[in-house]
Amino acid sequence: MKITRTYQIKPRADLRRADLGGENLYAVDFDNANCENVDFSKALLNGARFRGANCENADFSEASLGYADFSEAILKNANFGEANLIYANLREADFSGANLRRADLREANLEGADLKNTNLIYANLREANLEGADLYRANLREANLEGADLYRADLREANLEGADLYRADLRKVDLRGANLGGANLLGMIIDDGQGNVYECQRDGWGIVGGIAA
Repeated sequence: MKITRTYQIKPRADLRRADLGGENLYAVDFDNANCENVDFSKALLNGARFRGANCENADFSEASLGYADFSEAILKNANFGEANLIYANLREADFSGANLRRADLREANLEGADLKNTNLIYANLREANLEGADLYRANLREANLEGADLYRADLREANLEGADLYRADLRKVDLRGANLGGANLLGMIIDDGQGNVYECQRDGWGIVGGIAA
């Protein structure tokens, strides 16, 4: 199925297995649509809305998705490899098992998102909001998490080898079993569970605050 011009999508449309690769779909509304196995690779989707949509196994590789809204969308096993998701709203989206390798997620909102078992190798998450996100067993090797907000995130058994955590907020984060080998921890903020907040400094950990929020 090849769709060459699609500018309006009917509410709750069934687009399963549609070929939209490379199409100009700027700001198109896909809210609550069934987009399972749809090919969106290299498509222009800046400002598009996928709120509550089912995009399981969809291919968004190399797509332009700046400012797109995927809040509460189902994105299980979807491919976002090398996609541009800057400033995207991904709040409470289900990315479990998805490929986000080399995706650009700068300043994206991933609050409460399900990122279990995701591939985030080399992903750019600079200044992203990951508050309360589930990153259990996520692969964040060499990922850029500079200034990211990971408050209350679940990073159990996550691979953070070589990741850049400069000035990232890891207060109340669960890091049990996580691999931090070779990661840049300078400026990283953590708490001790007793109300004290610490920052990783060149000469060790220094207390920087009183009661942790």
